[in-house]
Amino acid sequence: MEKDHKLRNIKGGASGIGLGTVKLLLDNHAYVVVGDLNTMPITHDRLTFLKTNVTAWADLSALFKLAKSKHSKIDHVFANAGISGRTTYLDERLDENGDLLEPNHLVYDINLKGVVNTVALAIHHMRRQDSGGSIVLTASASSFQRFRVVDYATAKHGVLGLMRGLVPILLPDIPIRINAIAPSWTTTGLVPEHVIESVVGIGTQPPAAVARSVAILMADRQRNGQLIYSVQGRYSEIESTMLKMAADIVGDPDEDLVMAKLLEAAAGGLDLTQTSSATTGT
Repeated sequence: MEKDHKLRNIKGGASGIGLGTVKLLLDNHAYVVVGDLNTMPITHDRLTFLKTNVTAWADLSALFKLAKSKHSKIDHVFANAGISGRTTYLDERLDENGDLLEPNHLVYDINLKGVVNTVALAIHHMRRQDSGGSIVLTASASSFQRFRVVDYATAKHGVLGLMRGLVPILLPDIPIRINAIAPSWTTTGLVPEHVIESVVGIGTQPPAAVARSVAILMADRQRNGQLIYSVQGRYSEIESTMLKMAADIVGDPDEDLVMAKLLEAAAGGLDLTQTSSATTGT
């Protein structure tokens, strides 16, 4: 990679894939601002850290304000914070009366709501920059596969849905690219590497391997709406293939095209609220 002095704003950068990405970006001369609840294990003259709880809007807002005040603009945002699953919805927690307690939603708060709020702040700041910017989300192989950690898989499906929903309404009107990564088993502490190799018989990949997919999505301005799947250090862009397969199976109508025409009609004065019968969409 060429020397790159752009600012990267990273959520969840103190360990695992986040830390691997921080190190790679610093090696390529970027200025990096990191938000995490855990303290950064490294220091660098181009690295700024702010303790950040991604479930708290005020914390996220403060992180963006710090990055903007220190470097005047934000070129790239990597929304990476996440935790492992907390419930399968089969494990029942009961109160003193024997009634079912509400399930634990912490995974949604961090893995999905935290990402959504990070993206909202990224768009808020980047759309005011002539140069726009780019956003990279940490999805997962479980974003498009069956995965028996239910709350984790649900949140990661939501992350992919967030990217898919934003792609049609950003470029070209708003100069912001959005992409995502979908790592398979990676040595991040979720499950020890030797356990995966002995039980499943497959090798994991190091965080540094996943970090390279983040960096290419940031650096290549032609990439937008892509999902890079990585497994054992091998990379594939799979979003275009999945969308094509869906189009071949479903055929018309193109749901996004339908919505675009409806919005165009509404802008022309057509009242979309008056219908003769109840109508539901996807």
